[in-house]
Amino acid sequence: MTSQISIRPVITKADRKTFIDLPFRIYRDDPHWVPPLKGEALGLITPEKNGWFSHAEAQLYLAERGGRVVGRISAHLDTLALTMPGEQGFGPGVGFWGLFEAEDAATAALLIETAEGWLRDKGMVRAVGPMSMSVWEEPGLLIKGHDHSPTVMMGHHRAEYQDWIEAAGYAPVKQLLTYELDITQEFPPIVQRIIKSGERNDRIRIRPVDKSKFDAEAAIILAILNDAWADNWGFVPLTQPEIDDVGKKLKPIVFNDLIMIAELDDEPVAFMITLPDLNEAIKPLNGSLFPFGWAKLLWWLRKPRVRTMRVPLMGVVKRLQSSRMASQLAFMMIEYIRRASVEHYGASRGEIGWILDDNQGMVAIAETIESRVNRIYQVYEKPL
Repeated sequence: MTSQISIRPVITKADRKTFIDLPFRIYRDDPHWVPPLKGEALGLITPEKNGWFSHAEAQLYLAERGGRVVGRISAHLDTLALTMPGEQGFGPGVGFWGLFEAEDAATAALLIETAEGWLRDKGMVRAVGPMSMSVWEEPGLLIKGHDHSPTVMMGHHRAEYQDWIEAAGYAPVKQLLTYELDITQEFPPIVQRIIKSGERNDRIRIRPVDKSKFDAEAAIILAILNDAWADNWGFVPLTQPEIDDVGKKLKPIVFNDLIMIAELDDEPVAFMITLPDLNEAIKPLNGSLFPFGWAKLLWWLRKPRVRTMRVPLMGVVKRLQSSRMASQLAFMMIEYIRRASVEHYGASRGEIGWILDDNQGMVAIAETIESRVNRIYQVYEKPL
């Protein structure tokens, strides 16, 4: 069967469209897959529209059998990831592949082999994947949670992919966890006591962001993020072009009462970003805003009513990590956003993550508020 498969690079606009269209066929019978907006998906792989390409390069490939497209993959390297300490997961000689889809095991094997060849030609000695395209986008392969739809900015993959990737010689290197919880219920008494104690502390101020000062607030959050996450596995600092792109994408679903900044002695030291689950609105659109999808989406964005809120990012400055203060600030922000989510947006479910499986502080917070792991994404590696 392998001999019948041909792999060719994506070169033209038509190739890129074919690349984007393939998942719509592969997942057409999967009720839990959320079709991305095709314009957004195209922007991800177009250098002029994705700030990540300011420090990265990629080659996309399509697999064909008998003139029919049966798979796709990206091979890419990130010059910033190459400069990171090796003990944090990336570093010198580490390249990536992602955006992986395949109809069968033979196609999967040949696609991964092709991506590995491109990385070797670039001087890489280790492959990490799937990474689609950076750690800030959709890292990892879904290995638990295929029975429900992902939330905004999270991936969904066929269960067979795990066996196919491992058959290509890849070993797990890291798991990324998401936790879900019922946010209509108050948190356990111990959490409530911690929150009330914080409210009596004049040194602490928890405030919502001011969307009218979007750039200034984003700069505060970015400064905390780069400090808080600097030692984490897979950390690569965000660049200004990426920040600009993320701001454009997320600004429509940024709401003041869903993003909190914690101040200690008037200094911003922690933040929590919460997003209404945009996937609930775009899933019925089947990837297209036309002819009427744009109107439906604009109406939804005026005042979202959602079942789920997702917390994609939290951070506490490094000097406070592992302290009681860090946990207190986290619980206060979580509680204030929980109340707003229920009262103002009709939400009943929260999802936190992803969280690194060895991030003991965040895992402890998630467990203390009685959430449970609902999805696991696995990142793999292989010497080249």
